[in-house]
Amino acid sequence: MCELLGMSANVPTDICFSFAGFLHRGGGTGPHRDGWGIAFYEEGGYREFRDPHPSVDSPIARLICDYPIKSNVVISHIRQANVGGVRLANTHPFTREMWGRPWCYAHNGQLKNWQGLPLGTYTPVGSTDSEHAFCFLMGELRRAFPEPPSDSARLWQHLHALCERLRGLGIFNLLLSDGVYLYTYCSTKLAHITRRAPFGEAELSDAEVTVNFVEHTTPDDIVSVIATEPLTHNETWQRMAPGELLVWKEGDIQARFSAG
Repeated sequence: MCELLGMSANVPTDICFSFAGFLHRGGGTGPHRDGWGIAFYEEGGYREFRDPHPSVDSPIARLICDYPIKSNVVISHIRQANVGGVRLANTHPFTREMWGRPWCYAHNGQLKNWQGLPLGTYTPVGSTDSEHAFCFLMGELRRAFPEPPSDSARLWQHLHALCERLRGLGIFNLLLSDGVYLYTYCSTKLAHITRRAPFGEAELSDAEVTVNFVEHTTPDDIVSVIATEPLTHNETWQRMAPGELLVWKEGDIQARFSAG
């Protein structure tokens, strides 16, 4: 099974600390050796790195750790291949344009009968169930909302209904963003933590790395991290419930939708 990592912050923030632990799960402390990727939204722009090789041995992954790219929204993924070969075209995250914005998506899980999901505007480049589901999801959103809705809650409700439909096909844990909002949907496993003043120390579970956030933040900073499994062992992470969709903006939860 793959693993997910996301971040939402109210100020441009680097994800070096969390990513340093996450990359070790890609062939080091975890079995996810079949590729990895990370995407950053920066000041209206979009930057992405993908590599079909294990993150624990990847020079590109080491670059990300050493090069503190500051972003308000980050999505990352490490892959353990189930459907589709190990190649760049099958490496998450995937990106499509809608309403003049790059939408970024990463999926953890495996779906059944996914080939039957109807496709419209968007078609896959690779051969994974994950990318097919993304194209279905984006096509359905665009069909329902040819233009950005004036009431964002309508979009969020529709997205939750689509995620619930996909959960009916198997395991569907999702990270999705348009650069403004970060959407996190839990089918089986997702956890999150929000760091704000007063800040303290955090210790990674997968690497011998400790950081004192007081030295890297201001009292007004809000940074939330979402991961398949908690990345630190000395902090309290909150587990999402199956069927739950959280909508994040600038580090805070804006809306919450539950199963049923």
